[in-house]
Amino acid sequence: LVAAVAFLCFAASRAPGAFTALAVMEAAITVLFFFLYLLRLDQKLSWLFWPLADVFNSVIAALFLLVVCLFAVIVKTNNGTLAGGVFGLVLLVLCVVDAVLLFRKISIDGPRGTNTPAK
Repeated sequence: LVAAVAFLCFAASRAPGAFTALAVMEAAITVLFFFLYLLRLDQKLSWLFWPLADVFNSVIAALFLLVVCLFAVIVKTNNGTLAGGVFGLVLLVLCVVDAVLLFRKISIDGPRGTNTPAK
């Protein structure tokens, strides 16, 4: 939702294409991961360790968001660009939190697909 709000702010302010494209890309990738887990495709496509792919997505998105949204806040051609940059920085924090929580949760040498009860 935060990526969609950032996109709307950038689109309404007629910001340069990089700002809008990054917000759209992050919203689309987030929706794809949501549907992947919702439809349980991660269990059917077990050849890829999906939680780790989600961590990499969050880290790479955070790096892009850091550069682009700081630039948007610094340049602030109008209020829409400034608001989009601020929402992008909030999204940056959420991506970092997501990456840290997922990385702490995954187990590289544990079984995939099922949660084993604690002994």
